Amino acid sequence: MVGITGYGGYVPRLRLQRAAAAKANAWLNPGLMGKSKGERAMANWDEDAITMAVEAARDALGPDDDRSRVKALYFGTTTAAYTDRLNAGIVQAALTLEPQTACFDVTGTQRAGLSALSNALAAVRGGLKGEALAATGERRKARAASAQELDGGDAGAAILVGAKDTLADHIGSAVSTVDFVDHFRGAGEEFDYNWEERWIRDEGFAKIVPPVIKAALAEAKVEPGAVDVFILPTTFKGVAESVAKKAGLKPEAVKDNLAAQLGDSGAAHALVLLSHALESAKAGQVIVVAQFGQGCEAHVFRTTKKVESWKPERGVSGWLADGKPETNYMKWLVFNGLVEWDKGMRAEKDNKTALTTLYRNNDMILGLVGGRCTETGTVQFPRTRISVNPNNAAVDTQVPYKFADKPASILSWSADNLTYAMSPPNHYGMMVFEGGGRIFMDITDVDPGDVDSGTPVRMVFRVKEWDERRGFTRYFWKAQPDKRRMAAAKQAAE
Repeated sequence: MVGITGYGGYVPRLRLQRAAAAKANAWLNPGLMGKSKGERAMANWDEDAITMAVEAARDALGPDDDRSRVKALYFGTTTAAYTDRLNAGIVQAALTLEPQTACFDVTGTQRAGLSALSNALAAVRGGLKGEALAATGERRKARAASAQELDGGDAGAAILVGAKDTLADHIGSAVSTVDFVDHFRGAGEEFDYNWEERWIRDEGFAKIVPPVIKAALAEAKVEPGAVDVFILPTTFKGVAESVAKKAGLKPEAVKDNLAAQLGDSGAAHALVLLSHALESAKAGQVIVVAQFGQGCEAHVFRTTKKVESWKPERGVSGWLADGKPETNYMKWLVFNGLVEWDKGMRAEKDNKTALTTLYRNNDMILGLVGGRCTETGTVQFPRTRISVNPNNAAVDTQVPYKFADKPASILSWSADNLTYAMSPPNHYGMMVFEGGGRIFMDITDVDPGDVDSGTPVRMVFRVKEWDERRGFTRYFWKAQPDKRRMAAAKQAAE
């Protein structure tokens, strides 16, 4: 039976407090105070749809170096970094999937994340010899002082699909395509244009979604009353409950949309909620996940016994618990490019990327792959023809060695207030890895006083910088304080 074999999620560390944003804009739009409760996930300046999808996929795949079982990757988003470049190929490189992995971008609708899952299911059902990965991430821009600014949220999710050892079997689905325009973003535009809420609720969700859910349940041969969990992302209060009633589902089946803790993450939200639901699912439960967007798509899953024992590395719940409240509304504006600010002369440099160098060193730059000497066992980054072992400078003896999932700690560091940084001070330093090797790199998701020599860190895939003149986004890996290892060390010391 084809179904879900793994899942993961990602929620950025920063959580913009809605009260702070609403208060900052109350003079301009007093109505925003009605949306001032709770918080929304706020991506750091160096995060985007790709980096969040990578983190969610790592959560699902675990630290296993061998990921050859993944034969296809579908990346769903409406906020990809590139219009004409295979964004899924960047995700594939960061995850160090095999070059033979078939990669596809799925975009153009709010159900892009769920459509990526549909493609993964179809690929495995069609005879794919291995597993397919549906990954999604979303970072939508919204105008300052808008309702969308407070309703939205940044997040990512990933679902692995296979034909054996399933956590949840796929037992039915249905789809409809209707050119119902609830919102749109034209080519070259930064912000969505939204239509009137009542029209979307009454003519869109209420009329388009219920028939699709009923059709999916009919294919699954499941009565509506037997559904245990119903997932339907929407920012409109009461709509998911209303749709459930029209489809004959139990009111208690409707899953909380995480609006108070995360916000709506657009195309990623259906898979974020599905991943979150699977964390606490019991064997034999029926889960229906649907998403609205120029029609509707719905899938029906029945969980297996294995869902109770299999867990992701951290899961959506783990990331939600690891948040840091952010009350500085100006930081939100800067991180999202909503204000022009003086970056200083040190930011005045040409960030042109040598595409030839990127290609020749693709696994090192995007996958953080170094080298291990087959004669001495010495590991190093970057990989070179000559080993750095001082007692044996062996030539051409190195094989690829993956650093991304190796535990590391800070050897030396600096917090620099003079250099240009999107979030000063700029933290960077020398990281030493368990098993050998060291890399000089940036430290992200950190505040002054958070780190010291010996602080455990983990590697995260992030935006390094932008070439604004040419529209090129440069990615690399950074060190992030590893709170789980820090907590474990503290507990052991006590």
